[in-house]
Amino acid sequence: MEASAPEFVPAFVDCGLEGLSARELEDEITTLTASISIATWRLLMLIAELDRRGTWQQYGVLSCAHWLNWKCDIDMGAAREKVRVARALESLPLVSDALARGALSYSKARAITRVVTPESQDYLLMIARHGTASHVEKLVRAYRHVERLQDSARARSSHAQRALRWNWEDDGSMVISVRVPAEQGALVVQAIHAAVDTQRRERDGVDRDRAVQPDVSYETR
Repeated sequence: MEASAPEFVPAFVDCGLEGLSARELEDEITTLTASISIATWRLLMLIAELDRRGTWQQYGVLSCAHWLNWKCDIDMGAAREKVRVARALESLPLVSDALARGALSYSKARAITRVVTPESQDYLLMIARHGTASHVEKLVRAYRHVERLQDSARARSSHAQRALRWNWEDDGSMVISVRVPAEQGALVVQAIHAAVDTQRRERDGVDRDRAVQPDVSYETR
């Protein structure tokens, strides 16, 4: 680790704690915790900017997380999480503001950014303010479980509702109606475009052949 420790660290190291009352200990711990949250918010903003600029690439590392692992001695898993949270906060102003004010811990911010959307920030922040970090983690796990169940139910419903209908029009054309999952629908559209393009190229080729074919009607008279 190449970063140097801040100058104020020795003051904390040398201070005596025996004379502090229980209330003073608690107050200083909670105050420092809020300060750490504020400092962490600043760190995340710096990480987001570093990641956006991509300047870590000049060192030959694979990602911003790898740079944090190398330069700041942060475990790779924790480094990846910091980059993820830093990116997420850019689109979550309420969560970012709460962390910046020390009103939200990094542990809670890390948890709720796994599931939060710009629309659900108020709700999840309310829960985070009134619950412990472990409560928030449990809520997020339950939330993600419900999301997976809903996704599975939607997938089954979409599969069950698949349909293909077609009919011929009076002008000889065909009208096709297809209901399939979005991914399969994209493949159907690609296939139709490919078929139309192939038919167009074949037709254009025939037209060019006709254009260059000599008029033999006079020669055979």
